[in-house]
Amino acid sequence: QVQLVESGGGLVQSGGSLRLSCAASGSNLRFYVMGWYRQAPGKQRELVTTITSTGSTNYADSVKGRFTISRDNAKNTVYLQMKNLKPEDTAVYYCYARLHITPDYWGQGTQVTVSS
Repeated sequence: QVQLVESGGGLVQSGGSLRLSCAASGSNLRFYVMGWYRQAPGKQRELVTTITSTGSTNYADSVKGRFTISRDNAKNTVYLQMKNLKPEDTAVYYCYARLHITPDYWGQGTQVTVSS
């Protein structure tokens, strides 16, 4: 059974940085598209970024230039480097993996809180 486990969330001041990790177990997900969603209180879940098996990336406009997604297929892990964090980045961040259109696997989420 595939499991995705996120880590690296926490409390940071505005302008600070955090690095999230998402480690997969149970199967090698090197052929999967992986990425991150986030959900702030009272808001819908938002797609933040994705990375394909070959390393192509996409970002939401709100995080372009500040967030960087990467993956290490040998470690079965995807990372999200977040810089210049803003209070509006406060949310629970969820890692996911999909082979086709809809997500196949989800992590449990990690809280990111940015104080002003």
